[in-house]
Amino acid sequence: MEEQDLAITIGKNLTRLRKMANLTQLELAEKLNYSDKSVSKWEQGNGIPDVRILIQLAELYGVTLDDLVRENREEKVVPGKARLRQRLIAALCGSGLCWLVAVVVFVGLGIFAPDLSYKWLAFVYAVPANAIVLLVLSSIWHYKWTRIASITVLVWSLLACIYLTFLQKNVWLIFLIGIPLQVLALFFFVWRKGVRSAGN
Repeated sequence: MEEQDLAITIGKNLTRLRKMANLTQLELAEKLNYSDKSVSKWEQGNGIPDVRILIQLAELYGVTLDDLVRENREEKVVPGKARLRQRLIAALCGSGLCWLVAVVVFVGLGIFAPDLSYKWLAFVYAVPANAIVLLVLSSIWHYKWTRIASITVLVWSLLACIYLTFLQKNVWLIFLIGIPLQVLALFFFVWRKGVRSAGN
């Protein structure tokens, strides 16, 4: 296959996959830390992304490199809505597992330690555990705002767990730790985006 033909084929596949994922060229460019002009150039067949970007695109769309460089691969590509549904199911299963463990711990404590007054803390600890699951999944799927929200919930729910576990006079001061942690988390995401943008 000639390079121009390959560029046109890749361009068609990239256009189709981007539209199936309900992304604009600008949104895709932001995910790749490239300009939307580069994305437009690739989709028009006026250039081929380097292998690193092709791998990143294949991971983003949940396809193989072969799906990007060959013609007539539509039947093998998972549509954007189907992929989103799969990810939602994975997130719900991960979250459900956290809450199942909390229920099992609560029931176990109810049976084997019925006099224990703080059995309900099992449900409180399920919140940061759930936040960790969502943080991992959103990192894998490159969902920036879900990652930020997960970190926020993780920080504050973990501090709440510590507070509720050690209910003493001045334990409420632990929430002051959350303020710089929250600021650092937000700073990290802004700084990381700035570094990536500067690298292109």
